[in-house]
Amino acid sequence: MSSDLTTVSTSEGCPAIGPYSQAVVAGPYVFLSGQIPIESTGKPLQGSIADKTHACCKSVQAVLSAAGSDISRVAKVTVFLDDMKNFAEFNAVYETYFTHRPARSCVAVKTLLKNLEMEIECVALVNAQGSRL
Repeated sequence: MSSDLTTVSTSEGCPAIGPYSQAVVAGPYVFLSGQIPIESTGKPLQGSIADKTHACCKSVQAVLSAAGSDISRVAKVTVFLDDMKNFAEFNAVYETYFTHRPARSCVAVKTLLKNLEMEIECVALVNAQGSRL
């Protein structure tokens, strides 16, 4: 990878299940790959949409921390749901994590990898003191 791009990996976040990084730091930005509700073994997490949203948001926090950022520095979030009927339950949990109200898109998609019900990706700023990488 180019010297001005740094890949991020942490065992605390959702494991990458393909040929991609959990995140990439590029200049003052951190680009997170989609965080999905899976266990460390790669198996889909069981439970409610609320449970899965908590898991995704905790993974976002862990990957951001590994990148030298935090959830308060998120500028844009993209959410993929397999059915908008899950939006209210998802949103009730989401708003407890993203209290600063970053820009967000939330779309319904026909199918997600491993037939998952949701995925969250985001773009954040590296903390003012710079990346810990």
